[in-house]
Amino acid sequence: MPDSSLTKRALAQTMKDLMAREPFAKISVGEICEACGMSRKSFYYHFRDKYDLVNWIFDTEFIEVIQKCGFASGADILNGMCRYFYEEQGFYRSALEIEGQNSFRDHFTEVITPLMHSIAGELFSNREDAEFFTVFFSDAVLASIVRWLTKGTPMPAEEYVARLRNLVQGLSRLDLRHGGTPEDN
Repeated sequence: MPDSSLTKRALAQTMKDLMAREPFAKISVGEICEACGMSRKSFYYHFRDKYDLVNWIFDTEFIEVIQKCGFASGADILNGMCRYFYEEQGFYRSALEIEGQNSFRDHFTEVITPLMHSIAGELFSNREDAEFFTVFFSDAVLASIVRWLTKGTPMPAEEYVARLRNLVQGLSRLDLRHGGTPEDN
């Protein structure tokens, strides 16, 4: 159904353009349809609501990034995701500020948590408290990404990922039971 895909992409681009100019809460489905030159019926044929459209944008664009780059590891996917977010920061800054039921932040957390668990599992698998570290790491990275994109001007993705990598590598070597000294290898 190429027409369906074209319609969804047109609605998505219109939504991104609108979110670059005004807060999500002020954008109505009618405004999206008018700006796109489509009927409300067409919108609702493809999406449940404007929240569904925002989530679809992330799902399709991020999946496309992953497929094009053929990442070898979870860390590579995280790096690619951060580069993608940095390039699209205007849209995602606005999307991550959406609150309430069906918010993008909730959707993002749901989609990204398995990736974070996979990365953390690789880092902390040899620890007796691996599950705790995995959950902590996942929550911390998700919160950090949200803060990185929504507070002030975000540093370039490469710098953010390098800092995150240094922090995580340092944490993975700490033995907090013995005063925070590096573990004996």
